[in-house]
Amino acid sequence: MANVTSIPKEGQILVEIEDMSLLQDIKKAIKMLKGVRSVKSARRKRMTAYEESMLDVKEGRVNEYASVDDFFKAMGA
Repeated sequence: MANVTSIPKEGQILVEIEDMSLLQDIKKAIKMLKGVRSVKSARRKRMTAYEESMLDVKEGRVNEYASVDDFFKAMGA
């Protein structure tokens, strides 16, 4: 006996956008499609200072100095 799967009456689609300046244009275009009831955009969760620091460490955006004097020399002081 074959299994029959019913088609859901509604669903969602997730679109990831690199350039947020295009968000409004993309939302307008999606609203024009037949069957689209609503278009919502989710805001990115803002990272805490600690989370940003840990991301900097993970991605190698950290400089190490042997001493405070070396740090000040690197800063041009």
